[in-house]
Amino acid sequence: MAENSAVVGIYNSHTEAEASIKELERSGFDMKKLSIVGKDYHTEEHVVGYYNAGDRMKVWGKLGAFWGGFWGLLFGSALFIVPGIGPLVVFGPLVGWIVGALEGAVVVGGLSALGAGLYSIGIPKDSIMQYEAALKSDKFLVIAHGATDEVSRAKNILQTTGAEQIAAHPGVSTT
Repeated sequence: MAENSAVVGIYNSHTEAEASIKELERSGFDMKKLSIVGKDYHTEEHVVGYYNAGDRMKVWGKLGAFWGGFWGLLFGSALFIVPGIGPLVVFGPLVGWIVGALEGAVVVGGLSALGAGLYSIGIPKDSIMQYEAALKSDKFLVIAHGATDEVSRAKNILQTTGAEQIAAHPGVSTT
């Protein structure tokens, strides 16, 4: 049985979130263990679209270049419409956690699909509510997960990148 942990950084802008991901990449953090989530509904044409077709992705919206930059960097991508939060663009393994929670009917009382995905990796409900509130306020989440020592290293890196808040969530046992 392995133990996995997670660290979540809340960023006020997409440029801050992007800088944190680039810093993690520079330090050698495994990009397959990193997720980012945020809203991108601001567009001058009132059209927001997203699709993934093979190795190409199209994004429309004010932050299209920002989201498109993560296509080759992070593993997995999706657009979810979360009631009460709105449209969320998600990159990284969080996509699988959300889909897994939905497919397994793991949606826990009072949690959204996003919350259920976070809960499935051991993030407590009170923290999830805080992260959903941050997303409603147009902030961005950067989530690193993995073995306790990897997450500790990621937390140290995130602490140098200007996050509004950083929280570590101790291990959840996996088989």
